[in-house]
Amino acid sequence: MKRLTIASLGALAFLTAVSLTGTIPGVTSTADMGSAFAQNIQRQGQVQLRLDAEKQVVQKDSQGKEKVNWESLQGKAMVQRGDTLRYVVSGINNGDRPVKNFTINQPIPKGMVYKLKSARVNPNSQAKITYSIDGGRNFVENPTIQVTLPNGKVETKPAPAMAYTNIRWNFGTSVPAKTTVKGTYEVQVR
Repeated sequence: MKRLTIASLGALAFLTAVSLTGTIPGVTSTADMGSAFAQNIQRQGQVQLRLDAEKQVVQKDSQGKEKVNWESLQGKAMVQRGDTLRYVVSGINNGDRPVKNFTINQPIPKGMVYKLKSARVNPNSQAKITYSIDGGRNFVENPTIQVTLPNGKVETKPAPAMAYTNIRWNFGTSVPAKTTVKGTYEVQVR
């Protein structure tokens, strides 16, 4: 377990890039995916962070219809190019007080490509999801890039999935005591 003290007016939880296993980029071992604690100086609350990964498995039923299941990745799970993984980021306020200005910033693991529009948050939270295409320096709801057309004209276009580097969930003014908030997103193994 890692302990992290955060000095700011509100509790700001930051999940750092996950460790990579052996030769498969972007897959963490369960020992690395455990928990982390964040507690701000004002003792607003104690937040436990957890990162879990699941692999998408598509199977056909007896009628030939595809059914999507998610298998938890345990230990040094093997994934292949093209596999879809889902990361689940949980923030658990174990304290007796609300945590103000709670934000989770999750880097897209190396060797993975973000699946556009796959980021979600638990329905009861008022979280705002934003994205970065510059390593986490700037976040916007809809990242764009400048593209120079063959005629020399520069046009603004939506950023491609490969450009996404981070996802941020901002849970607003307060996360109540004894509450869990979750964000999920999907990636594809390159």
